[in-house]
Amino acid sequence: MTETLRASISKYLDYLRLQRNASPHTLRNYESDLDQFLYHLTHTPKGEERPEPALEQIDNITIREFLGFLYQNGKKTSVARKLATLRSFMKYLSVQGIIRTNPAKIVSSPKLDSRLPDYLTVDSVADLIEAPDTSSDAGKRDRSILELLYGSGLRVSELVGLNLGDVSMSEGLLRVVGKGRKERIIPFGSRAAEALCDYLRVRGNSVRASKQAKSKWSKPAAEALFLNRRGGRLTSRSVGNIVDRHALRLPQKLKSHPHTLRHTFATHMLSAGADLRSIQELLGHESLSTTQKYTHVSVEQLVRVYQSCHPRAKGKGGSKPEPTGKPRPPDE
Repeated sequence: MTETLRASISKYLDYLRLQRNASPHTLRNYESDLDQFLYHLTHTPKGEERPEPALEQIDNITIREFLGFLYQNGKKTSVARKLATLRSFMKYLSVQGIIRTNPAKIVSSPKLDSRLPDYLTVDSVADLIEAPDTSSDAGKRDRSILELLYGSGLRVSELVGLNLGDVSMSEGLLRVVGKGRKERIIPFGSRAAEALCDYLRVRGNSVRASKQAKSKWSKPAAEALFLNRRGGRLTSRSVGNIVDRHALRLPQKLKSHPHTLRHTFATHMLSAGADLRSIQELLGHESLSTTQKYTHVSVEQLVRVYQSCHPRAKGKGGSKPEPTGKPRPPDE
């Protein structure tokens, strides 16, 4: 019996989870993209059901029609991501011998506008980190979260995945599980260490509150470094809300999220003279090209140096560099 598209999607997601060690976030995105593709093929524009096409019937025209539908309802970045999902899925089907060729391979990706990553100034990120009220248990936790996001450049999924055994206070090191379940060891600074020590002294209060409320207390939650008020492991969404809440309370009303602090970490490291290879290792990027987007800092520094030093960079009222040495005789 010929395998259906629905069954193939289910097998592909199992392959990503069991063999490729895809993160829960990646699995959710792939499942959402493929379910949308399946719905598009099995429903009319009015929402009426229609027969599911055979896998052999899905060609590059089918995929282009799906992308055309997406263009009407989404952004270029979203369309590009969904096309990448389809390419990966169809490649899996072709490698497995379920289809002969990958029809998504010849479909062009939308041209995306190049956008520099958002980042905060040194003063702004200091204001954000110091925003939590550390007289409360929640404030101590939030302060240590902000310190680690900026101090170590963690992804939010890596932060919420930290366990107590992943932290070495004596060495100032973290064992982080990144994308593809790859582990790396990264340092954290003295400010983050102080914040962590303050938080760990009160972390047990969340444990006791959970037991008193007779809520679920599983071993994974007990090992988690960062806990919510009920004693459970913090989620990525919760951390996003924490960052957003403290950012909006500042006088300058910063628009920030956990990934902004990761970008800020990389930007400030590069600005201070760190090489790209070191930043790549710290961030856990598989490819150096992913890290190279932070070279915009060097460009900005060049512009500042040019504007402050070149005699023709400023207007008529601008300052001019003082002449040095003996005056040069006029040309004969």
